[in-house]
Amino acid sequence: MPITEILNKNADFYPNDVSLVEINPKLENQVRMTWREYSLIESNPNTAYRKEITWSEFNKKANRFANLLLTRGIKKGDKVAILLMNCLEWLPVYFGILKTGALAVPLNYRYEADEIKYCLSLSDSDAIVFGPEFIGRVEEICHKVPRVKLWLYAGEDCPTFAESYDNLVGYCSSKAPDIKLTDDDDAAIYFSSGTTGFPKAILHKHRSLMHAARTEQDHHMQTKDDIFLCIPPLYHTGAKMHWFGSFLVGGKAILLKGIKPEWILKAVSEEKCTIVWLLVPWAQDILDAIENGTIKLDEYELEQWRLMHIGAQPVPPSLIKKWKSIFPKHQYDTNYGLSESIGPGCVHLGIGNDHKVGAIGKAGFGWEVKICDMEHNTVAQGEIGELAVKGPGVMTEYYHDEKATKEVLEDGWLYTGDMAQEDEDGFIYLVDRKKDVIISGGENLYPVQIEDFLRKNDKINDVAVIGLPDSRLGEIAAAIVQVKDGMTLTEEEITEFCLDLPRYKRPHKFIFADVPRNPTGKIEKPLLRRIYCGESVVAQQNEINQEDK
Repeated sequence: MPITEILNKNADFYPNDVSLVEINPKLENQVRMTWREYSLIESNPNTAYRKEITWSEFNKKANRFANLLLTRGIKKGDKVAILLMNCLEWLPVYFGILKTGALAVPLNYRYEADEIKYCLSLSDSDAIVFGPEFIGRVEEICHKVPRVKLWLYAGEDCPTFAESYDNLVGYCSSKAPDIKLTDDDDAAIYFSSGTTGFPKAILHKHRSLMHAARTEQDHHMQTKDDIFLCIPPLYHTGAKMHWFGSFLVGGKAILLKGIKPEWILKAVSEEKCTIVWLLVPWAQDILDAIENGTIKLDEYELEQWRLMHIGAQPVPPSLIKKWKSIFPKHQYDTNYGLSESIGPGCVHLGIGNDHKVGAIGKAGFGWEVKICDMEHNTVAQGEIGELAVKGPGVMTEYYHDEKATKEVLEDGWLYTGDMAQEDEDGFIYLVDRKKDVIISGGENLYPVQIEDFLRKNDKINDVAVIGLPDSRLGEIAAAIVQVKDGMTLTEEEITEFCLDLPRYKRPHKFIFADVPRNPTGKIEKPLLRRIYCGESVVAQQNEINQEDK
């Protein structure tokens, strides 16, 4: 069943129930009433600060946009890019594209002009919807992508080189277009996070999207009464595919435009959220704010919050231990996935497995996993190898990149590039990325293992370990350490702290600086290498970047 059928079902079964709420905390001072007071005014639930739509309105918005695209010549198999910040229009635009039979092409809101141009060209996009934050970047490249015939602007004061989405869509029919879709139809092109160069285009069918929804709902048991707080960017599979579990059962979702701890807890409290997906830095910020007194938990209503889950990166066990000490009733789960496996869930820890925090877990619903050597033979339990996954959510291909596709797909297996090992109970632990492994004096060092150890230090907010060139050892491990606000940490202190590490794993160098992360929470190690490494390493990385292009 194509994913659009779920929206049709929800609109039929729950037409007047709220589907999406957008909250912009930055505009709170423009509103005199509280969220709760506004929610009691049924005749006007929408303000600049808080907006909402029902399932019926969601579906009508999607249908109108689909009909607009069809009148402009967009047809089944075409591609329509989305370049919007999280907002109430994002998901209706996405589903409107799918209802035409075209492919949705979400773009990273951090892309610079040349990256937008690159992704539009690589994906063969025929149209784009963009918001006010991107006018300058889009104007810079709009004459350089001849295939794109339709430039739609969502916002006030439409630029002259585009047409107004808001003005046009209101005149279109709210009736669903008569376009036949199947599980085997192409649905979307997502882009890899680009941590090793320009991103790859990842092609998925409707089958993949539906499997993501079923997997998420199986793992976290969403019901109609659950309310999901969505904070990460919707262009990425991580946020949207977690929301798909709530979407499947017709549950409400809150789109929060901000990541401050007080904003997150206020949204949970006022909107009665039951499920929250966080990145590690956001969870750590909440714990720090509670610890330093910035946040007082008795000022919030949090009893209904049942599940906190984390994905997109390895989770320090110390963080979850501290979280559970503050929120002992919370269920916890972590999910592993890639855009190539339609986001989260191909491996997951599973609710109730808190004793295995640190692991990414076991095969998710409908998935198979294995850990392999260089020849793709399964290694013995406990040995380190490359993680491979197989299931209905595996991508069709890297679009327009047969060589890269063959490198990661074989007999239905997706070879992830992540190094992992399995413990005696069958739980899988990530060790590191293949390309991030440091070879120092003939020893393989796995940065994630060193990072996990360093995060146990109460003064460290974030840390990244990279290899620096060394004339004697080839490479040495260097730790970029971000100290918690208001605290001090010396090199002598951290060196002494590392005495509990095996000698060969101890970083040879400590750099006190911020740790850059992309919007999905991944450490931007290529950027760190460019900043701190010598020319030889940068040249080697540039070769990798060219291969990835």
